[in-house]
Amino acid sequence: MTERRESARQKSFLKGRIYFNHRRSSVDCLVRDISDQGAKLKFSETVAIPEAFELYIPNRDETFRARVQWRTGEEVGIAFESDEMLSPSPTLAPDASAADLAARVRRLESEVAALQRKVNELTSDLRKRQGADI
Repeated sequence: MTERRESARQKSFLKGRIYFNHRRSSVDCLVRDISDQGAKLKFSETVAIPEAFELYIPNRDETFRARVQWRTGEEVGIAFESDEMLSPSPTLAPDASAADLAARVRRLESEVAALQRKVNELTSDLRKRQGADI
């Protein structure tokens, strides 16, 4: 078979995860070989994935924007859309210190507790009204 790739792929056995649907959906995969321009992914079963997605390789802490080139059962050949790796995913609070984050968590937990008390109060009132209507 004629080699059509511009650069040779290196055999690999790396864990990968593809993200799609605005990062709301993800699927685990195995990166079986990889080059600067693409990779071959293997899935544990035949899965429906979109034509374009992000590939994250945790061992390398790298994320690539990719496009499907071919599909065969549980394997998918992909091409990276640009030579540049995507920047790491932004943190939720990039400039916050651990103390700031801890204070924010405490405040949010307090708000959740207050909302839970309100839900319990409204549920109790509703039950009382339903009992009075009988």
